[in-house]
Amino acid sequence: MYREKLSLSQKKLAEQIGVRRETIVRLEKGQYNPSLKLAIDIAKEFQAEVEDIFVFSENEEEAAEIFRKRDADMLNSNTTDAVGKSVGGK
Repeated sequence: MYREKLSLSQKKLAEQIGVRRETIVRLEKGQYNPSLKLAIDIAKEFQAEVEDIFVFSENEEEAAEIFRKRDADMLNSNTTDAVGKSVGGK
């Protein structure tokens, strides 16, 4: 969601953080848990907190519900962008 909201391709994000595009694909599909370093690198790229991007849970349904709520909140937000800045502001 962060990547799409910033119009950043999977390939470009992968290049910026030094991983393969396939890693981004697997992360987005929930097929891969990032290392702490990778999670921090991605959060820095988005100027966000790790906890805002990733949900670490033993229960897949709980994690999916958290993601659905967060994504819905982001889609419904018309006044801030993915990193919490006012739209059009710096």
